Amino acid sequence: MAMVGLNAFSQDLIARQAPIDKKLKSVDSLALQKQIRAEQSLYPGLDIYPSWSNDHVQAYGDAIVPDSYTFDLTGFCMPTSNTRITDIFGYRPRRRRVHNGLDIKVLVGDTIRAAFDGKVRIVKNQGRRRGYGQYIVIRHDNGLETVYGHLSKQLVSEEQLVKAGDVIGLGGNTGRSTGSHLHFETRFLGIPIDPALMFDFEKQDIVADSYTFHKGKTKATTARAVAAGEGLFYKVKKGDTLGRIAARQGVSIDQLCKLNRITRKTILRPGQVLRCS
Repeated sequence: MAMVGLNAFSQDLIARQAPIDKKLKSVDSLALQKQIRAEQSLYPGLDIYPSWSNDHVQAYGDAIVPDSYTFDLTGFCMPTSNTRITDIFGYRPRRRRVHNGLDIKVLVGDTIRAAFDGKVRIVKNQGRRRGYGQYIVIRHDNGLETVYGHLSKQLVSEEQLVKAGDVIGLGGNTGRSTGSHLHFETRFLGIPIDPALMFDFEKQDIVADSYTFHKGKTKATTARAVAAGEGLFYKVKKGDTLGRIAARQGVSIDQLCKLNRITRKTILRPGQVLRCS
């Protein structure tokens, strides 16, 4: 179902009304406000997103992206109570593609919850060995969209309104996946943003009460930083040592050990994800 933009909708509604005195104008204004609020409750982000579609995760090539936009992160719920990150956000030189989210270790059947209030936009299955497998996309009242991939079961339907914390699916290993986990994305107008900038899975909390997106910076600089081995997380490569990682990340070895609950004698495994800040 196509969604009418807020400005066009407002103008159309005003055009259909012809107030002839102050009292009628007041009534019309209240009716307009009530109708706009009703539309916004049905379609979160009505004043930001150009359309409502049940087809594609990234479907906003015609969107006007603001220079900056601040998301209210209060009223959140962590999508899973599991805390171990198994893959991070960013460009993968070896695979020549970008990983647009975080992978969190979950078991098949683990509960997956909606991160914020919103409306379910997509409930689809990309197939046994393809992409997200069984996945869900929710558009939230704060302007974010979240993606939940590789599920074993979807427990919501498209167009359904959900609250933060509502159970939406079960963890799984569907799609292009080498083990059970939750692939979790945060997007704005189709642009992927590193979830680690907003969600701290280890502490089961948000990083701050709000996050500000800056046009032209979030996607590119984060991807380059991760590809260079910089940022909130670091994925251990063959031959890495704590000393080499600490120097690259600009932290001390003791800080690395404390953040990851390891010691200087811990043997690092290629593919292991370390928190660096």
